[in-house]
Amino acid sequence: MTRTGTVSPFYRQCFVTAAVCGHIIGHGCALGYPAVLLPKLEAPGSSLPITKEMSSWIASAMAIPMLLGNFMSPPIMDRLGRKTAHYTVAVPVLVGWIVIIMATSFEALVIGRILHGLSFGLNLPLRSVLIGEYTSPKNRGAFLTMVSLAQSFGIFFVHLIGSLISWQKTALICILFSFASLIMTIYSPESPSYLAARGKYDDCREVFRWLRGDEEDDELDSMIQARQDIKANGVTRRKGAKEMLVTIKKKEFYKPILLMVHAYAMVEFAGGTTMASYSTVIIGLILGPNANVNFWMIALDGQRIISNTAAVYVINRSKRRVMMFSIGTLSAVTHLVIAGYVYGKAGGMLSYDALWIPVLLINLHIFTVATGMVPLPSVIAGEVFPLEYRSIGGSISIISVATVSFLVLKTFPALIDSLGLSGTYVLYSGMIAYFLIVMWFLLPETKGRTLQEIEDEYKGVRKDNDREVMKPLSDDDKLSKE
Repeated sequence: MTRTGTVSPFYRQCFVTAAVCGHIIGHGCALGYPAVLLPKLEAPGSSLPITKEMSSWIASAMAIPMLLGNFMSPPIMDRLGRKTAHYTVAVPVLVGWIVIIMATSFEALVIGRILHGLSFGLNLPLRSVLIGEYTSPKNRGAFLTMVSLAQSFGIFFVHLIGSLISWQKTALICILFSFASLIMTIYSPESPSYLAARGKYDDCREVFRWLRGDEEDDELDSMIQARQDIKANGVTRRKGAKEMLVTIKKKEFYKPILLMVHAYAMVEFAGGTTMASYSTVIIGLILGPNANVNFWMIALDGQRIISNTAAVYVINRSKRRVMMFSIGTLSAVTHLVIAGYVYGKAGGMLSYDALWIPVLLINLHIFTVATGMVPLPSVIAGEVFPLEYRSIGGSISIISVATVSFLVLKTFPALIDSLGLSGTYVLYSGMIAYFLIVMWFLLPETKGRTLQEIEDEYKGVRKDNDREVMKPLSDDDKLSKE
């Protein structure tokens, strides 16, 4: 790898981001797969008939092994490197699709979904870290937003293909995305941040300049200097209970984790997974039993991709806090309005009812999911974790994804049966409001700042006449809220 050549650093960053996004598309396909699989298995005359209870397990089985993947990913990232960790993502997802293609029983389908969940769990702490470390601050927001765009495309693709062909052939086509990502990973470099953390400074400089060119050497120098200072001060990885307690009390450790636990959990209640796995159910409840749910599922997936594409532009040019709280508030309000509409329609309280009303509401729901609720946590996760705790911090926070995703997907059918869609959406709206309140106190403004600057703010390090000093921040200097 050299610094010479005609390919610009921007296109190199595009290539390594595309390698990451290949797996994300495959995971999006896996996430949206139940929406096309379950109706076909539940239909009369199915070759593999299942019950409602079996359907809920197939939909939620991905979430269970995500916890295992989260615990496996950090040691691989820290000890063997980001690139090796990315290789490990490929194996379970490829095997999972093969198991599903050959499945002749409910148990085989669950095993395939478990393997998908393991791969998803391995990738969740890794994907934002990789893109965040590979890309330039001026374009990092756009590149990180590609995470949600790639996942949305995967959901759209599997819904579209699955509505036209059998569920076995759909799985066969979906496997191609993860295979392509595996090939591209072979030609991607190791992360410069990982190389700096391992003391390979010459390799770090070479890879960093291959990815970024020569115009961002200040960030390179700051990153290397920070790692050298840690080693010079004798700061090493310690394993004792007392030392672990000291680490947990550090603001730069617990604040980003608490932030991301709430941000990722909010994704689930905002509709990030329910609209992918139970889209036909939700569409039918909002639009009515006479609606063509397959048509509207694909149409809404298309709108989701358009909104995700717009988010790439908007998030890269907007302050993170402004986007998070404006879209989050809109999401909570939209849930309440949908709940009110469905309740009023069921109770015969509406004096005027036309198709455009529920269509507008469900499109607004998808807009909030695709523009902010799903992409923003991935963007923020790639920015807020200090290098020293980036792997373990990302893994701990994403445990909330696995836990909450399983709970939401497993309980959604039961909530619909007991509370109806209106009661369920009122509950979800309240949860979104709670998450936003917590995030108000924990989320700094990260737009346009280097990873080292964000890390220093959490630590309480401030620049003073070109010198770094460690001292408590004043009230005016505390985490920006704008």
